[in-house]
Amino acid sequence: MISVRHILCIILLSLITSFVQAKTFVFTAIPDEDETRLKQRFDKVADYLSRELGVDVTYVPVKSYAAAVAAFRNNQVQLAWFGGLSGVQARRLVPGSIAIAQGEEDQYFKSYFIAHRSTGLKAAATLPKQLDPLTFTFGSKSSTSGRLMPEFYLRQHFQKSPDSLFKQVGFSGNHSRTLALVQSGAYQLGALNYKVWENELRAGKIDLEKVSIIWETPNYPDYQWTIRGDVDARFGEGFKAKVQATLLAIEDLNILDAFPRKSFIKANNSDYQPIKDTAVSIGLIDG
Repeated sequence: MISVRHILCIILLSLITSFVQAKTFVFTAIPDEDETRLKQRFDKVADYLSRELGVDVTYVPVKSYAAAVAAFRNNQVQLAWFGGLSGVQARRLVPGSIAIAQGEEDQYFKSYFIAHRSTGLKAAATLPKQLDPLTFTFGSKSSTSGRLMPEFYLRQHFQKSPDSLFKQVGFSGNHSRTLALVQSGAYQLGALNYKVWENELRAGKIDLEKVSIIWETPNYPDYQWTIRGDVDARFGEGFKAKVQATLLAIEDLNILDAFPRKSFIKANNSDYQPIKDTAVSIGLIDG
């Protein structure tokens, strides 16, 4: 039989746990690259934020873009490193949430279309005239640079949906996998974030005899830090502004190079209106 003292201890432990959790600032990020690389990057960010904000900060990895949005919506995380589209989706679900920072490069992001050598395709100023005999993989279904913008430009150029254009269409889940699938020949074509290509190239993981860039998209706004609008109520007046200032003040090259970004600059929700409009235009979200 459970004693009254034991029950009181359980209640007290639960209250203490709830208090500790309430004072822990939790963030996540879309899983757009290799999981090990993401953990190394965001553990550095967690340490930096904890030190500068004076609160416990924890990075929680997720398995999908949708899971990142769901965690933000359910208040399991209060801050997230989103792509353009996932940020738009999250802010629509959580009124009052705002984009507070972006990488300097995120104002002018782009995607690379890549091809396996077996296609014989070479780099050009425009997309090839005919791609229907080939197979193609996007990244995540909710990726801005791995799906939304590449699909938009494919539709604009060919006046066809990807399913009508290609022999087979896949979704790899992230940019690193897209590269690996095209490089191996499992898919003949793919689209990915240009930053991931550059990272993998520096790391010696790209065999340019097997895979190459055949086209790059025009620029568009992409990644950003988005924060819930209710963080001041939970962590104290002015906490949101303090988080923004702390992100903008990052100068540690160990952190910046891990993204990689030159610096972080201010962002706001209106910066991503073009992403919302594009997603509406191809039916990924409602208007």
